[in-house]
Amino acid sequence: MINASISQRELEVLNLIAFEYTAKEIADRLYISINTVKTHKRHLQEKLDVRNVAGLVRRGFELGFLAA
Repeated sequence: MINASISQRELEVLNLIAFEYTAKEIADRLYISINTVKTHKRHLQEKLDVRNVAGLVRRGFELGFLAA
């Protein structure tokens, strides 16, 4: 089941993941720790019911969180 209540910060992380930024690059860009990036990624995977980054990006497009 998909819980689509995604926070603004999670959307920012998702967008940067889709543009192939590493966890360190995302952390530096958003002024947060790498562990926080990993936590946001884990929460996104749980909320979007996916197992990996490819699934995150695919589901992000399917649900309209990401635009082509």
